[in-house]
Amino acid sequence: MAPFLCRALRAERHELPALAWSFAYFFTLLAGYYVLRPVRDEMGVQAGTGALPWLFSATFVAMLLLVPLYGWLCARLPRARLLPAVYAFFALNLAGFWAALRAGVPVAALAPVFFVWLSVYNLFVVSVFWSYMADLFDTRQAARLFGAIAAGGSAGAIAGPALTALAAAALGTPGLLLVSAALLCASMACIAVLARWSRAHPRAGEPPPEAPLGGSALAGVRAVLASPFLLGICGYLLCYAMLFTTLYFQQTAIFGAEIPDPRERLRLFATLDLTANSLALLLQLFVFAPLGALLGVAWMLALMPLLAIAGFAWLGAAPGLGALVTLVVSTRIVEFALSKPVRESLYTAVPREARYKAKSFIDTVVYRGGDAASGWMFGALQGAGLGLAAIAFAMLPLALAWLGLAFFLGSRMRRWMRASDARSAPSPALP
Repeated sequence: MAPFLCRALRAERHELPALAWSFAYFFTLLAGYYVLRPVRDEMGVQAGTGALPWLFSATFVAMLLLVPLYGWLCARLPRARLLPAVYAFFALNLAGFWAALRAGVPVAALAPVFFVWLSVYNLFVVSVFWSYMADLFDTRQAARLFGAIAAGGSAGAIAGPALTALAAAALGTPGLLLVSAALLCASMACIAVLARWSRAHPRAGEPPPEAPLGGSALAGVRAVLASPFLLGICGYLLCYAMLFTTLYFQQTAIFGAEIPDPRERLRLFATLDLTANSLALLLQLFVFAPLGALLGVAWMLALMPLLAIAGFAWLGAAPGLGALVTLVVSTRIVEFALSKPVRESLYTAVPREARYKAKSFIDTVVYRGGDAASGWMFGALQGAGLGLAAIAFAMLPLALAWLGLAFFLGSRMRRWMRASDARSAPSPALP
């Protein structure tokens, strides 16, 4: 099978074990998350759009508290111990929720805490995963392999909702929490195998993986503020978060108005996840690498802004269930299959400390800051008398700014890769 897999996935033979275990790592990680996501989305609908700004703001505050702690751990632990420590912490959290439910704590009382916790959990564990991938593979490997690795996440995102649909009646919410914790523990086994592979195939010009990152707990913040490239990534992710949190609010309002039955909404949420992730899986395996080679980094990053411009214009012209479902599914497909893998490949061009500390700050504080800001912005626009159609049109200037940032980041990466080609090994300097 090795020659066939090498041709189909554009991988070299020695990369196949790392590719397989990275696929399994992301599969278990996202399967565990998607077991619980339909529960969170239904809690969001029941809370209503009025409560969502407070929940997103609480998530942002939680991120502000956790990022310095994570930076402190990064400075003191090698990555082989850092990643299991982060995942063990969240697995213990799941065990705590399970114990609370078994002790008779009402679901309604836990719902706000669980909503905030799952939002923090998702960003942290996925951010750490992609930090590790950017550490294992260089920029050119990422351009070939990150699509297939992301396919592991899509496969897990298919398995998770399917597992929830099959087991929810038998296990209930407490049992699903334990299933998610078990999948998270399985991801730690994948990390151990990948650590052995990385010792046998170290990246050129990189420090040994056993060495702690060093530095201070807030070094990631300073790295972002000192780098136009990292600030550009901040701006790109901030635009994404603000636009699609606004879309989430519109989803909550339209679904709540047009589908009054909570069970029907829960089934629709699971169906949308299943459809988007199934189609994304095919694109990740068979389209990402050849399309990336054809378009380049800038145009790959521009796909989501272009889709947002077209989608929000359509939603503004026809703010109904059909336009909303089409936009939600299409943006999830393009984000998971094409945009996110190429966005994560940008971190292969920065030093190791920035891959973990700066990236965690961007993926958590900046991202959730965009969530919180867009939540209050949505409420302010509604308070000013704007309907869903007008709010959709109001998002178009932000989508245009997002498009400009895509081409800025693409041009910086192209310049950095040309400079790297002129040397025998990639430079650790920022693009």
